[in-house]
Parts: sequence; structure tokens; C-alpha cells
Amino acid sequence: MTTYSLFFCFFFPFCAIFLNAVDATWTYGVNYGRIADNLPPPESVVTLLKAAKIKNIRIYDADHGVLTAFKGSGIEIVVGLGNEFLKDISVGEDRAMNWIKENVQPFLPDTHIRGIAVGNEVLGNPDVGLWEVLLPAAKNVYNALYRLQLTNIVQVSSPHSEAVFANSFPPSSCIFREDIVPFMKPLLQFFSLIGSPFFINAYPFLAYKNDPEHIDINYALFKKNKGIFDAKTNLHYDNMFEAQVDAAYAALEKAGYPKMPVIVSETGWASHGDENEAGATLKNARTYNRNLRKKLMKKKGTPFRPKTVVRAYVFALFNENSKPGPTSERNFGLFKPDGSISYDIGFTGLKPSSAGPSSLLSFKKLGIGGWFGCSYSMVLTASAAILMLILAS
Repeated sequence: MTTYSLFFCFFFPFCAIFLNAVDATWTYGVNYGRIADNLPPPESVVTLLKAAKIKNIRIYDADHGVLTAFKGSGIEIVVGLGNEFLKDISVGEDRAMNWIKENVQPFLPDTHIRGIAVGNEVLGNPDVGLWEVLLPAAKNVYNALYRLQLTNIVQVSSPHSEAVFANSFPPSSCIFREDIVPFMKPLLQFFSLIGSPFFINAYPFLAYKNDPEHIDINYALFKKNKGIFDAKTNLHYDNMFEAQVDAAYAALEKAGYPKMPVIVSETGWASHGDENEAGATLKNARTYNRNLRKKLMKKKGTPFRPKTVVRAYVFALFNENSKPGPTSERNFGLFKPDGSISYDIGFTGLKPSSAGPSSLLSFKKLGIGGWFGCSYSMVLTASAAILMLILAS
């Protein structure tokens, strides 16, 4: 067995245990999409996020203007390595190294880049060619981060859509699609070794839009309803969001990864849509996002994983008027381009107004907090020493 194999056998499981044991204090993040021609500059976005006390965001690229604007803000960012780069990055670690040296390393540590999302909704995408390169690309990105000694602060992940599941109702019956399993299981094995969570884009809105006749709108919106009962687990669900999260846990358990945490990388509700897009109203968007925020702020688990705190990134910070597709795609924003809120979901420090900068009230400077604490750094230091001994032997 090579020293590299020994390292994977002994070091990575050890590292993963501590990664999963970290008490992540955040539960509520926001996706900062920018496919629009009317958005405020990133510097103004930083001010808005601080006023709203939002400390975690996800972007879909590694735009240098955005990363520079967030310097010193204390806001933690997950950057995106787009699907269009995966085939090139999968070819060799040097390609990944170049991308990280250009788009990640120069901004650290002042800009708190805490993760790289390798691709977005790749498995389940019609382009099967992307399925084949996702794992090699993820490995190359991780290996490059490791050689740059950045794996203790930058996590590697890959968000999935609900399309990876064969079924998800009731939650306990959820399994991965048969055609996706040969690609998903090796990916899960790698992410388990390096301590990465499972990222899922969970949208009760899309489920309701596709089947409004059989889904109770109150169940989708966290409102009072009779809910559903899962006979296999003897668990009751009074909202679809938690049922979707637990469906992901059930699929992971059947795949052999019951301890892998689930993080919702996207969820939200459209405030406007086409005539055939049921439920896409401002009232429903306000209700869903307000109730979701209340749920997440309680820092509790789900019926199936009551001790694992639910964490989610809401989609999206702004409406994106240049996005293609149905009208709903351009109407998920929590805020207007002038910095005022689209609808009140309980943010403190903000008020509903179209008066531009006056819609932002004073705020205290956010403290700088990372995903990883001092004790974790000590663990990594000790682990590095062990690695050096293995490599020297």
C-alpha cells in the first residue's frame, strides 16, 4: 500500500470525524445570484447583508469584484466552480491548482471563502458527460487545496437537485435513481472521506407547482395542516421542507452514508409566475420565507434527524431579471435592487421602502467567525504531524 493510500485510510476518516463534529452556529444563509442588469454594486450588497445580519452566502462563480468587495466583512462565502469548467478541471490537478490560485487563494484570508461548490445540479442533468467528470474534478480541486494547505478552511461540495432521487414520498422510501447510483456512490465515498456534507436544492414550491391538486398548499408553506404520516418510521411531518430534507437522509442511509449531514443549498418561493405556475404569489413567497426563517432560527433538527441542526441557503437575494425560463425564475428575490425588502419576513435593521440608501438602518459591525474553531485547528496541526511521519517513513 502506498503512503498516499495510507494517508487516505488513516488521516481522512480521522479528519472527517472532526469536520462533522464541528458545531456550526449558522443556520440561515442566502444565495447571491447576479444574472440581472439592475443590481447594486457588491459593496452595497455587503452593507445590505450586514444590516440584515446575514453572515453566510453562496455565489455561483468566483467573481473577483464580489470577492474583493467582501474583504474584511466577516461574511462567509461559498464560491462556485461552474459546470462549464468541470471537463477541463477533471483533466488534471494542475488545472484545478491554476483555478484556485487565480480565484480563491489571492483573496484569503481577508475574504472568508469557506467552500467551493464543484458544479451545480450535475447528476440528473441531461448532459451525462458531466456526470463522468464530476468526481475527478472534485478530487482535483480538493487535492490542489490540500497542497496549498487550505483544506482546513475551504470545503469542497457539489449541490444536487431533487432529480437525483427515484422517489421521495414518503421520506423513508427515498432512494437515488438507479442510473445515477454508479456516479453518486463514489462521489459520496469521497465526500465522506474528506468530511463534506450532502448539498441538496429543496423546493416545496416546485413540488406544489407541479402537483397543486394533490399537495396541500398549507403543508408546503409551513402553515397549519394535517400533515403526512410516514408509517415506516412512525414519524409525522407538518411541512414539506423537512420531509424533503429527511428524504435526502433516507437516500443517504440506504446508500451506506447514514452519518453524512445534509445542507440545503437552495430553497425559496417565487413571488410571481406564469398562469400555469400555481402558488407563485407575493403572499405565498412572504409566508414561506418568513416561516422558513423562523424554523431555521430555532436551530433544531428534523423528525428523522432531531439532533442534526438544519442549515439552508435561501434562494435568492435579488430578483434576477435576465434569467431565462418561466417567469418564476426571475422572481425569487428577498430584496429589491434599491436595497429595500421585497416583503417583510422579519429582518431586523431593515424597513420596507423604495427610498434607496435610507432603507438601510444603522448596524453594528459583525464579528468575524469561521466554520472552524481553535480546537479544530489544533486537531489539524496534530494530523499534519502524523502525515509528515507517514510520508517520511
